[in-house]
Amino acid sequence: MSVKTFLLPDLGEGLAEAELVKWLVSVGDTIVIDQPIAEVETAKSMVEVPSPYAGTVHELHGRVGEMVLVDAPLFSVLEEGATAPAAAPAPRPTTPVREVAQSYREEEQAGAKEPAAEGSGNVLIGYGTPDGLSAKARKRRPRSGPAEATAPAIPERPEVAEPRIAPLVISPLVRKLARDRGIDIATVTGSGANGLILRSDIEAAGVAAPVPEPGSTPEPAAAPVAAAPAAPANRGELDARSGLAISSRTPISGVRKTIAQAMARSRSEIPEATVWVDVDATNLLQMRAAMKSTDPENTPGILAFIARFVVAGLQKYPALNTRLEHNAQGDAEIIGFDGINLGIAAQTDRGLMVPAIRNAQQLSARGLHAELARLTEVTRSGKATIAELTSGTFTLNNYGVFGVDGSAAIINYPEVAILGVGRIIDKPWVVDGELAVRKVTELTLAFDHRVCDGGTAAGFLRFVADAMENPASVLADL
Repeated sequence: MSVKTFLLPDLGEGLAEAELVKWLVSVGDTIVIDQPIAEVETAKSMVEVPSPYAGTVHELHGRVGEMVLVDAPLFSVLEEGATAPAAAPAPRPTTPVREVAQSYREEEQAGAKEPAAEGSGNVLIGYGTPDGLSAKARKRRPRSGPAEATAPAIPERPEVAEPRIAPLVISPLVRKLARDRGIDIATVTGSGANGLILRSDIEAAGVAAPVPEPGSTPEPAAAPVAAAPAAPANRGELDARSGLAISSRTPISGVRKTIAQAMARSRSEIPEATVWVDVDATNLLQMRAAMKSTDPENTPGILAFIARFVVAGLQKYPALNTRLEHNAQGDAEIIGFDGINLGIAAQTDRGLMVPAIRNAQQLSARGLHAELARLTEVTRSGKATIAELTSGTFTLNNYGVFGVDGSAAIINYPEVAILGVGRIIDKPWVVDGELAVRKVTELTLAFDHRVCDGGTAAGFLRFVADAMENPASVLADL
């Protein structure tokens, strides 16, 4: 077959969908193997999707902002020297997206006389190049016989068979949204390509839905309020609770959805406790200033020194570098690790991300400084890998850069502890019985009380605080 259709692969972590952020090519463009075609955002990271085919872009299956399911068509390529085939009948909208994706594979395999001679040597997560497919993956499903071909499309549910709205595959997520809102999808006009019904069409249909009859009983409010007047046409939808016009609706998706789920699960499952301590960081700042005066290019930052002290503390108190899981019998187990993957909270345009420094115990303060700089750069540019964003075993959060002294941090699930560092400011401090102005910061440790008690948490926090107050003596042993 002259047109090769690329299906969105599993981009890792068992994610079922990705948001189409940007097309990097247009229909009619000539592309080469491994050329980036699109940018998609999963719940974990931003990913550039390369093409395993060379030729001309024949079709782009989606619009920017749409959610694309794994195994659904992403783009089609017309091979070099081939002419575009006649359009084949599209599947019924009731066909599941994964079956449609399988049909694309069958058509491609049925029309290919032999494997492609050339292909990408690179492999996307969950996707192999044409030559790398196993015999099992190439095996064609048995074709239906004549009797099956004439059978009803959905014989087991004739009473709910949907009319043919358009020769397009409507996303199951869109169908579910319509069901949840009680909207007949057959009455919705699609705004997508060729009339495809999008999520925004369902939301718009919900806004335009008839209001309840005057005699119906409204939802009880928190307090008696006067009936709100009808909203002018240009004010948009009214919020029933506040009576104010709704100015926007922002779907929680992608990274923000993952953050919300992880934070909610952390709060609901982890019985956390918090300890904190004020730390005199004057000696640490003076030591770093002296190092920078002699070797400004290779002097680690303050956060790198703190990270090194944290790693040493976790080696002394390994209970905080664990994970709590339940086995097949439902019994809780504390999982320990031979190594420390130190997560560093980084604020980005896409939300709070926590890339991890793998095997941080093997690095010096200078090594940690270099890895911190690298991870921060790739994370803020959206190029961090899923492994870098999900492999942490303990998190260090420097919220002092936002000008705050402390925070009751939420543990980065499924870890069991997180250490926060506040801003370093001048404060009155007693030194050798005399009042002095010192550089003081606050350390806050939130920990899972199921894996350890307060003595362990306090011991770890005191170790890090002492290391910051007397850095030279601690670094001599690291």
